[in-house]
This record gives sequence, C-alpha cells and structure tokens, in this order.
Amino acid sequence: MSTNGGPDAIRVEMLKKSFGAVTALADVSMHLKHAECLGLIGDNGAGKSTLIKILSGFHRPDSGRILVNGEEASIRSVDHARSLGIDTVYQDLALVPTLSVHHNMFLNREVVHGWGPFHLLANAEMRRRARRYLEDIGIRTLRSVQAEVAMLSGGQRQAIAIARSVHSGAKILLLDEPLAAMGAKEGEMILDLIRDLKAQGYSMIVVAHNYIHIVEICDRVNLLQHGRITFDKPTAETSVEELTDLVAAEYRASKKAKVG
Repeated sequence: MSTNGGPDAIRVEMLKKSFGAVTALADVSMHLKHAECLGLIGDNGAGKSTLIKILSGFHRPDSGRILVNGEEASIRSVDHARSLGIDTVYQDLALVPTLSVHHNMFLNREVVHGWGPFHLLANAEMRRRARRYLEDIGIRTLRSVQAEVAMLSGGQRQAIAIARSVHSGAKILLLDEPLAAMGAKEGEMILDLIRDLKAQGYSMIVVAHNYIHIVEICDRVNLLQHGRITFDKPTAETSVEELTDLVAAEYRASKKAKVG
C-alpha cells in the first residue's frame, strides 16, 4: 500500500519470466507508489529490460501478479498497458527524425478534419496543441514545433518523447536511461522535468546506470540482481558509494564464479 493509505500505482508479486533455458526474472516483487520516482538499477543482464517490457505490455510473464492502482491486471499488449495509464519512453525514443516535432507528438494519433472519406491533417491544431503540451511540462527551449526532430539536441528529443507519453494520458511513466549520452546542461533539463512531473503526481520508474542521478531525483531505489530485487531503500538512506559497492561486489562474485 502507498503511504497515503491508497493502493500502489503498480505492485508486482512473484513475477517470473524465462526465455528458453535462460531465466530473466526469477522471483520479482516490487511496488511503485503514487507520485513516487523509483530508481531501478542493476548490472547488464540483471533483468531490468525484461521487467520494463512486461510492465509495458511487450512481454507476458510466465507467472506472478501485476496490480495497477490496486486492481489485478493481465497486461496483454502495449496498447493495453497504455489504456491502463502506463507508457514507456525507451532509450531510442521511437521518434522519427525526419518528421517535425508536432508530427512526432501525434504519431499514429493524428488530428484530422474533413468529412466522409475526405480527411486532411489538422496541422495548425497539432502545432497549437504540441506547443501547449510542451509548455505544460515546462519545456520552453524549442524555437518551433515545426522543426525536424533530427535538428534537435538529445535533451530536447527526450523531452518530446516524455511529453508525448504524458499527453497521451499516461500517469505511470517507465523511463529507460533518460539521460544517456547527455551533457550536464541537457541532463539537468531532464532531471528538472522528472522533478516537475513527480510534483504533478506522476509515478515513474527510472532505469539508469548513473547512480548520482538516481540518488538526486528518485525517492527510492531497487537493485535487481539475477532476476530478483535484492535491495530496496529510500535514496535518503543510501549513497552513490553504497550502490556502486553493491553492484561492483556482485560483478566480482559473478566473475569469480565463471572462473571457478
């Protein structure tokens, strides 16, 4: 349960997933509170991507339960996850570089006008809404929503992808490496955006390898190792050094086991 007495935004119980002989998730139990930012860390191959893909509807678990806002949900597809208010912003962003900002914002859900079989893209309306959507979440650095995405910085692209999820109705955001390969200035813009969204009541899981960012913006952190959550602490009660030591110790242990 959330600290406010209501149900968690997401609760996962005893989740398992295998791909042939490879066990990706052995027994995962975790929860995300409303208006909480949860950091999810772990070495490569720990199962982070599999967990995110299950919550986003891309994979189906072999067993276990997922509860969304207290109701058990068998998430059947990406569209089904979105209908439950869950959306994922992946590292590759799924933006079309040659299209404008506003066309990317409304990709596959374009606004049209016309009648009968005659429909035209309502470009002026999409531009107006795109500007408002970006301003609503605090992004005011774009000169024009008609600019091609290919001409924008990495931080601006990330902001567009997040804004698209927010204004498609998502209240639970799964952010996969949202600050990857960004400079300090752009990274701070995205950190501010995540803080603002949390203040507005959005619930977020942030997958990241930079533990400084995790401690800075997340309320709590989970460590995923060998398909299990092995560490769950408020970020105020841990440190970058502790998180680094935990992952490094696991890396040394796994390396030693392979040699042995």
